[in-house]
Amino acid sequence: MDPLIVLLIGMAVVVGGVLWLRLHAFVALIGGALVVGALATPERIEQSVMNDSRIEKEMLKQATNRLGKDDPNLTNLVQVLHKTQAQHTAAQSVISRVTTAFGKACGSLGILIAMAAIIGKCLLESGGAERIVRSALGWLGEKRAPLAFTGSGFLLGTPVFFDTVFYLMIPLGKALAMRFRENYGLYIMTIVAGATMAHSLVPPTPGPLFVADQLGVELGLMIVMGLIVGTVACATGYVYAKWINGESKWHVPLRDSVDSPLAKLDEIAKRDDNTLPSLGLSLLPVLLPIVLIAGNTILQKMVAEPPSGLAGFLSLVGDKNIALIISAAVALGLLALQKRGDKQALADSVQAALASGGVVILITAAGASFGTVLQQTNIAARIGGLAAEFNITGLLVLPMAFFVTAIVRTAQGSATVSMITSVGIFTGMAGGLPFHPVYLAMAIGCGSKPFPWMNDSGFWVINRMSGMTLRESIRSVSFLMTVMAIDGLVAVMLLAWLFPMSG
Repeated sequence: MDPLIVLLIGMAVVVGGVLWLRLHAFVALIGGALVVGALATPERIEQSVMNDSRIEKEMLKQATNRLGKDDPNLTNLVQVLHKTQAQHTAAQSVISRVTTAFGKACGSLGILIAMAAIIGKCLLESGGAERIVRSALGWLGEKRAPLAFTGSGFLLGTPVFFDTVFYLMIPLGKALAMRFRENYGLYIMTIVAGATMAHSLVPPTPGPLFVADQLGVELGLMIVMGLIVGTVACATGYVYAKWINGESKWHVPLRDSVDSPLAKLDEIAKRDDNTLPSLGLSLLPVLLPIVLIAGNTILQKMVAEPPSGLAGFLSLVGDKNIALIISAAVALGLLALQKRGDKQALADSVQAALASGGVVILITAAGASFGTVLQQTNIAARIGGLAAEFNITGLLVLPMAFFVTAIVRTAQGSATVSMITSVGIFTGMAGGLPFHPVYLAMAIGCGSKPFPWMNDSGFWVINRMSGMTLRESIRSVSFLMTVMAIDGLVAVMLLAWLFPMSG
């Protein structure tokens, strides 16, 4: 069966399961993985493994470490091992291939997602996240609140999930709107503009974390590029929000809502500053993993012979798992300080964070299973053939990845699921591109933004918490994310053209 038909069947199972049968995303993705895995023939599975250059590179690295670079039989040995693994994978049952991919994803990403969940929960419970937002408002002034909301949302969106960031910041937006009696729609859009881009571009949120892992992109480089592309997209979102806010016919009035009554939100917004932690302590859990991971990457890439002591230290603390564990410990310390050492409060916060993170790990690993068996249909070669047929080469691969991701996102609603699905299609093409695969990761991340509508849980969070009508939500938020995504894609293509970093 043609891999494209298998892809459509698999997507129909996942999207139909989520939208029509109202299944949990984990169940829908596992079901899609089993269906796609059953339709993949042994010949295509073997060929897909042989075409995966990442496997041969990893084998070559391991063999070089054991036998040395001068061994004359090294290349032949790697080729034989690669062929043997391809035959072994093709001979496995569907459930074995699905569970193997599931376990590999859990081993690679489980600790990272769990630690990120703890960091986010501790920032919220300790008041650290609110301190960051209030400090930004204090520096820029209330008249520049939209800019403060955009920057704070982007910063908080790296360790905290989008829905949670919005829950945190909406009280401040409503409180300012109540005070000035204007710009409510602008506040909503700028909060969304900041938080939504970090969610899809900057690890350790699950989507970009998984994409970086699948494409073999170093986490430090993924963070740096995500910050660059995200900043460009956020600037576009800010300008778009200002323009929409200036259109009197599109003015969004401040309304009461069941999920966020104005009286309660005003009370939260007036919380005494003295009860919040300092800005330095609040920023530490957010910035520490970025500094450690990116610092290790920069040292390895930029310095030819770094001091052995410094290199060894950064190699240890700059490991993605260690960096997130250290940051989670700092976040827990911050929460303990605010709770005056209340052990039960700490236990409850960690339990709630792990419960939330556990669901994300299950969805991510199920998506990895779906993506892996999709790759085993040799879909990459089929897409590559289509690209060659229509002369889609070089930089044109980036908009292709963008639009495939956008279609999946619009169809089923989840940005993370769309990224997981899309990277499964394009992973096999990453090795032959004339630019670094981080740009492919960025294009996929930007593609997960358009077009949010009624099948997206985040869309409903924004709609219900803000009190906007459906028409206002689509006109303001859905178009905002789409404009930001397109501008982000343009930025990615320009960067890939000017700084390909190939080889």
